[in-house]
Parts: sequence; structure tokens; C-alpha cells
Amino acid sequence: MTVIDEAAATEGGLSTLRRGLRLSPEFRAGLAGTLVLALLSTAGRVVVPIAVQQTMDKGLDRAGGPDIGFIRSAVLLCAVAVLLTALCAYAMNVRLYKTSEGGLAGLRVKAFRHVHDLSMLTQSGERRGSLVSRVTTDVDQISNFMQSGGLMFIVSIGQLLVASVLMLVYSWQLALLVWAAFVPLAFALRRFQRIVSARYMQVRERMGDLLAAVSESVVGAAVIRAHASEERTGRRVDETVDAFRSTQTRAQAMVALTFPVSELVAAIATGGVVVAGTLLGIGGHLTAGELVAFLFLVTLFVSPMQTATEVLNDAQNAIAGWRRVLGVLDTVPDVADPGDAGETLPRGPIEVRFESVGFAYPGGPPVLHDVNAAIAPRSRVAIVGQTGSGKTTFAKLLTRLMDPVSGRVLVDGVPLDRVRFSSLRERIVMVPQDGFLFDASLADNVRYGRPDATDEDLVLALTELGLADWLDGLPQGLATPVGQRGESLSAGERQLVALARAYIADPDLLVLDEATSAVDPATEVRIQRALDGVTRGRTAISIAHRLSTAEAADEVIVFDAGRIVQRGPHAELVARPGVYADLHASWMAQRDM
Repeated sequence: MTVIDEAAATEGGLSTLRRGLRLSPEFRAGLAGTLVLALLSTAGRVVVPIAVQQTMDKGLDRAGGPDIGFIRSAVLLCAVAVLLTALCAYAMNVRLYKTSEGGLAGLRVKAFRHVHDLSMLTQSGERRGSLVSRVTTDVDQISNFMQSGGLMFIVSIGQLLVASVLMLVYSWQLALLVWAAFVPLAFALRRFQRIVSARYMQVRERMGDLLAAVSESVVGAAVIRAHASEERTGRRVDETVDAFRSTQTRAQAMVALTFPVSELVAAIATGGVVVAGTLLGIGGHLTAGELVAFLFLVTLFVSPMQTATEVLNDAQNAIAGWRRVLGVLDTVPDVADPGDAGETLPRGPIEVRFESVGFAYPGGPPVLHDVNAAIAPRSRVAIVGQTGSGKTTFAKLLTRLMDPVSGRVLVDGVPLDRVRFSSLRERIVMVPQDGFLFDASLADNVRYGRPDATDEDLVLALTELGLADWLDGLPQGLATPVGQRGESLSAGERQLVALARAYIADPDLLVLDEATSAVDPATEVRIQRALDGVTRGRTAISIAHRLSTAEAADEVIVFDAGRIVQRGPHAELVARPGVYADLHASWMAQRDM
């Protein structure tokens, strides 16, 4: 169980349902009208028992012989009532589907947006398949309950009430007998529900594991084939499928216990009514028609109890799904948008300051120690250091993907946690190492940096970056599809698109994470030319392994073991013994090999 699930898992089933309904007010829209229709459709079901009783007692059992006219009228009225009942049931279903779909859509949107509000640290603590399942399959389970189990629940409650009232009218003694048979079952089901709830929480967790395993095997198909690990990956998927199957089977087996028990209780109640009703009839307290009508009513009363198995199944699945969705919504973002209370920074050159910044990942040792640094506006700064030295953490703190554990980060003299996200994301843009692209056209991916940009704007931007010849060489120009995650392009081309996207967004501070890593020399030259255009006139901070970026920077900041150990121009640092000179010598030796 993850941190996101811990609080929600301790909550009772009814409390979970109440909170879920409060979070989705669309579920309550027109609820009164739906309940009225449910009552009418339920009331119509008792017309048949009443018609049977009246036909037997007044139409057939008559001193002068059967009254055909009375029987005909009773049957006609019964048919009209059944027709009206069907129309009410149809209207109730339509209203329930509309309100439930509206509520589920709202719930999906809230969960999806909240997932995006969570920090990178919180998201990385969850498997992506599990997060996806909370917005998809978990909400689907709620949908199944609201549109089937929930409907059955509403109808069943109405049916129980109407049947109970009529049973009391016909014979209060027999009504008490039926209730005495089923009250213990109702109390047993309430306790049983707690066990089943825990089982279905495990089912939803196994579903998240299953989605994670399948999605990873699809996304990582190339790596799996490259290492000939298809069989091992297949076994892993098989294990998650089997774990889900066994967990689901155990949960359903528990639920299935309720059906034979309710059948047994129903048989006892029916038998008791036949015996007791016959004795009451002999004593003159019950007519034959009333006894037959009462047996019809017992069937109507027993039916909801027998369908409790299916309702319980859907309800526990829905409660487990709701708990997982609520677990996401209850997770407070540790990197929060100050919103209207925050500050909006004016456009212009950005100055950056780190003041005694320290950071540690949850449960891990500190990775940054007392970092102090000032970066002047419009300067080009390269951040270098060995793997694990703190370079990327520095970049994530600067772009507020995470907040420092101690100290503070300031832009233009304003603490970063006081800047509104809308202003922060407009002023500061980060180009990540993987250059993630969406499954759309080249134009759509570049336009992601500025949605209102025209095709002419895009062509101009690519031309200014020296990429016009590359664009002309693409099969469909701007309309070229890049494929899922940009797989139709090379790694270098994906990086070019990411740079163009950042360029057209026109930020005042650009953070580049390994912008020239894992590309061939020719592509590196093209990327470097594009970088010159992207960084011109704005503050630019580059996290680099290839020290060619550091050579072109105005200043180099050197990290080692989470501390800034050197700082200055490339020429000065390379001539001075120290960490940077060692890194540069190692890089030069590898380049010459």
C-alpha cells in the first residue's frame, strides 16, 4: 500500500460513499425526481398481488358464481398499472444514467488534475500504471455501481418498504414472521461487508499492478527485445495477471457465500408463511386470496435480499475504487501553487539566487548541502559535475518541480514558492533530457510551447534556429507525425523539437538538462547551433556532461557531492587544479579515443 492510499484505507464504507458523493455533486442533481420515479416503478410491482387477491376474493369466490366483469376490470387496471410502471422505470434509468455519467466525468477530471498537481516526488513514489488506474478502471468500478448496483439498491429499498407495508396490511403476524427470519441476515451482512471491503481493496491494488506491468512491457518493448528478455517479461506479466485473478476470485468467493444463505432464509420464511397463513386462514383471520397475495409479497421482499450478493459485489468494488480515487484527492501537493495570493513576475531578464539551500529525497541522505549561488540576468551558466553530484536536483529546484528542505530559491528577489505557477511556467522553461514528444504532428508538438502560434510562426522559429533545412527534409514538413513518445524521430531530432518548443514559448530563463547528450557529432553541431538561438538574450542554465557546453558558457558552476566546489569561466577553471580540470581531462581523453 502506498502513502497515497494509507489515509483512505482506514475509512469506513459508508463514510467513503458519503465523501465520494460530496465530491461529485452531479450525482445528487435531480435525485428527488429519480427517487419519486423509483417509488412509482416499485409501487407498480405490488399491483399484481393486489389484483390476484381481489380477483380471488371478490371475483371468483362469490356466492352467485364468478364475476367476469369484475375480473376483466381488475385485469385491465393491472395491465395499465404495469405499463405505467415500465414507463417510470425507463425514465428513472435515463435520469440515473445522465446524473451518474455527469458525476463520474467530474470525478475523473478532478482526479486527473490533482495527479498533475502532485509533485514529481509524489508521482515518482507511485507506479504510473497505478496512477492511471485510479482515473480509469477505479472510476469505472464506481460507474458500474452507480448505474447498476446503485439502481438495484434504490429499487430494492423501495421494494422492501412497499412490500413490508402491504404485508402488514394483510397480516401483521405473518409480516413479523418474515422480518424475524431476515433481520439476523441483515446484521450478518453488515459485519460481512467489512471483510469483503478489505478483499476488494486488494483487488483494486492488484489491478494497478497489472496495468503497470502491461504498460511498462509495451513502452519498453525495444529494450525487452534487445536483451532477449521476452520470456522473463512474459512471466512477470503472467504473475501479475495471476495475482489479480486469485485476489478477485477470493473476493468473489466471499461474496458468493451470501447467496445460498439468503436462499436458505427465504425458503424458511416462505415455509413459515405457508404454515402460519394456513392456520390463520382456518381461524378465519385470513382469506385464500390474502394468503396467495402475501406469498407474492414475500417473493417481492425476498428478491432484494437475494440480489444483495450482486449489489454487495458492485458496492465493495466501488468503495475500493472510491478509496483509491479519494486517496489521490486527499494527498496534499507538497509543491503548491500560491494562486491568487502569489506574485506575478514582470517580463524581463531574470536573476537567480540560491540561499543556503539543502535538499534530501524522502528517506534518503542529503543530496544538496548549503548551496549558495547567484546567477546574473542574461548570463549563460553551465552546471557540471559527476553523476549524483546534485546537478539535476539543482535544476529541479530552480524550476520548482521540488521545494528545498532548507533555505530558499529566489527569482528577481522573490522566493520561488510565492510565485504563481502561471507566471513561473511562463517565465521559466525547462527542456528535459529525454525531449518527450506527444503522439501528434511536429507542428502540434512545437506549438505546445505557445498554443496560439500559427504555422508561419513555427516556420519562422525553426528558421531562426537554423533548422529550415531539417524541416524541408521531413516527409510532410510541419504535418509530419512524430509517433508515440516521438519514436518516429531520432533522439537528436526529438531534442531539436523540444528546443523549438522552448524557443517559441519565449521564456526569460531557460534550463537545459543534458541538451546534447546521446547524439551523434553532426546532430550535436545542429543542436548547438539551435541552442545559440534559443539562449540568446535570456538567462540560460545548462546541465551538461559534454563539456563543450561548458566551454561556450559565460560561467561554469562545478558540483561535487552536493556542494558547489568551483565557479568561474571555463578557461580559468581548466587551468586550475581541481574537480573541473579533472572532469575536463577525462572528457578530452574519451573524445580523442
